Amino acid sequence: MLFIENVKLAFSAIGINKMRSFLTMLGIIIGISAVIAIVSIGDTMRGVIADQFAGIGVGRIYTYIQASDGVADENSLFSKNDIDNIRTVFSKDIEYISGAGSQSGTAIKGRNSVSINLTPVQGNYTRVQPVKISGGRMINQKDFESSKNNIVLDENTAEKLFKSKNVSGKTIRLSYNGKNGAEITDFTVVGTFENNKSVLEKLLAGKGPETAYIPESLVFTPDSSAFSLDIFISKNADSKQFKKSFINYISRTKNQTAKNIVYESAESEMKSADSIMQKLSLAVGAIAAISLLVGGIGIMNIMLVSVTERTREIGIRKALGARTADILIQFLTEAALISAAGGIIGTAIGIGVVAIGGRILNIKVIINPVMVITAVCFSAAVGIFFGLFPARKAAMKDPIEALRYE
Repeated sequence: MLFIENVKLAFSAIGINKMRSFLTMLGIIIGISAVIAIVSIGDTMRGVIADQFAGIGVGRIYTYIQASDGVADENSLFSKNDIDNIRTVFSKDIEYISGAGSQSGTAIKGRNSVSINLTPVQGNYTRVQPVKISGGRMINQKDFESSKNNIVLDENTAEKLFKSKNVSGKTIRLSYNGKNGAEITDFTVVGTFENNKSVLEKLLAGKGPETAYIPESLVFTPDSSAFSLDIFISKNADSKQFKKSFINYISRTKNQTAKNIVYESAESEMKSADSIMQKLSLAVGAIAAISLLVGGIGIMNIMLVSVTERTREIGIRKALGARTADILIQFLTEAALISAAGGIIGTAIGIGVVAIGGRILNIKVIINPVMVITAVCFSAAVGIFFGLFPARKAAMKDPIEALRYE
């Protein structure tokens, strides 16, 4: 009951000086909203990065041999036979391996032409990299084995070339580097797919060229050599053990030292990016939290003024039997309520800002409920900490002197 009475007295005191109470809360509101917004933005960006890496494949590895003299030779390139041997030796760990890198090309239909990024793929590509087919089908094993001039276009490319997304069975001219060098050849569109670029892709690459898929066998033949390898390892594979075994194998078979083998995994890149974003978010959030200190000082200042203004009230309460502890708790409750109210308002503003930003950018916003609860509790703790000195000053007042105060 005593607690409820103190809360009522606190609300009464806050209500008498609404504007002053709001201005006192302002430092806490700004601090809490800034901390929540910054940490939520950091968590959201970490989620975007995770989704982006999921899109390119967390188990994806890009590897090549850095020639010691800078000149590529037989020992720094991968032949079709090398790739087949790697696939056999690591059959339990490797889901997909390709030596055909992406290349630029031009899709032509009548007077319309679109620059595209061609990705040569094998028939089992969708086992490791999902493709959202919107019409027709994806490149399959038959296309790969028979080197058919089939292509799967991005919906945007189809729209630019045909003014329609339903283009399966139609023909385009494709300018690209095939197995016989530069070619301009007729291709049959066998499917279209959705290629909704993430916010991260748009920020880093802008619009960029659209993507299209063609059979790998059109550009990479048994007589070809690859500068690099694109590998997807199994979800059940031990990535650390695979890296060690793979580098040892390449070093031995290609007569190379381990330091010449460049091994870049999406998993390690994702962990590195996530760690950087987490540290950056915490650092900026800590800087924003300094405003909470300023808000706490504001609470102390206004509570000291309140104690001075209410000296006679304190004297009357003590004369009526209020103990020193009762006066202390009364003023601490008031300070904590001011700070907690500021924390709640700041939390609402911070979440609102992040939610609006997420809707504008069309990304899924991540808000940690534990962080929200912690922020509100911390704001109340700030109020109690900085309200302790004014509350103690009020509690220690002599009742006789307080009653004489004018």
